[in-house]
Amino acid sequence: MNLYTKWSRREYTLKQRLLALVPAFFLFVLILPYLFVIIIPRLDASLHFPDIHFGLINTLLGAVFLVIGVIYGFWSIYAQLTRASGTPLPVMPTQKLLINGPFKQCRNPMTFGTVVAYLGVGILVGSLSSILIVLILGSLLLIYIIRVEEKELEIRFGQDYVAYKKTTPLFIPRVCPKK
Repeated sequence: MNLYTKWSRREYTLKQRLLALVPAFFLFVLILPYLFVIIIPRLDASLHFPDIHFGLINTLLGAVFLVIGVIYGFWSIYAQLTRASGTPLPVMPTQKLLINGPFKQCRNPMTFGTVVAYLGVGILVGSLSSILIVLILGSLLLIYIIRVEEKELEIRFGQDYVAYKKTTPLFIPRVCPKK
């Protein structure tokens, strides 16, 4: 039996799901931002990358990216916790196929939100290294999603997922309804 399928058959209480998210919270909200703000920008000088500080432009563009990313990230986590009895963690996957809320706009709103938020952080601090690392890690995550996660979702949710996949973009949200 597929490991994801095995994990998806177990149901967890809301308390268990919330507790499981505590380590992820520390990783994604504290540790990774620290790396993108403090540690990784030090690479810019070592790699002789150009300075990408443009004053107010960095602040405005970075803040917009950060806000959009945080909204999509937390909106999708909230939906997974409250409407699908799951979490973003593979070991506690959703019990229901989510096709509304942020999942109506794209199939991976949490990934979109995470990548956009970290890009915002990289822009805010003006670090080309941070931006490049976010883009590389985001690309690797999308490859994983396409090769592993989408196949697992097709196994678990069958034709419902296949139909959803045909009408909903993978990564970039479609905020205007398709006509």
